[in-house]
Amino acid sequence: MTERPGTAQAHDVPDAPGMSDVPAWSARGEEWRQPPTLKALRDLVAAGSRVTHVVARRSGLSETELVTLEHLSREQIGPAEVARRLEVSTAAATGIVDRLVSRGHVERRPHEVDRRRTELHITDSGRGEVVGHLMPMFAALDRHDATFTDEERAVVERYLRGATAAFEQVSGTVPRPGD
Repeated sequence: MTERPGTAQAHDVPDAPGMSDVPAWSARGEEWRQPPTLKALRDLVAAGSRVTHVVARRSGLSETELVTLEHLSREQIGPAEVARRLEVSTAAATGIVDRLVSRGHVERRPHEVDRRRTELHITDSGRGEVVGHLMPMFAALDRHDATFTDEERAVVERYLRGATAAFEQVSGTVPRPGD
């Protein structure tokens, strides 16, 4: 393993069993010395968390209902997969889905191949609930993205994918191919 400058090793950090690659600023408790990219990423993560909360409140949904709609806006999944992704029981996922169905945001349909299974489909109402509140953000991000060259976008994408992989070390999720 190569050491990066400014990176403390486990032997440099008292009482740090299993910590093999700790940023020096973290080991010393000097979070204010983080590189600007990490500060910006932390700001982005915090802003994203606030967006989920605000959009859920404005739309009259719980945060779990909103997150479920976000999942369904990307792909059709079943209630058991909703439970897995939200890390809730299947009974809790059924309650979430029932509320979304009663609002007209989601429809249950038989699985195309395995008729014993149920797929959840987001309706136009459900899609509008998610997209309608987020469209100003999407438009601003699109405008911002247009200010970068292809080479700059490649660097940003590489950084964000690496950051996503770092987050997934904590959450234990594995990215799907092509994501």
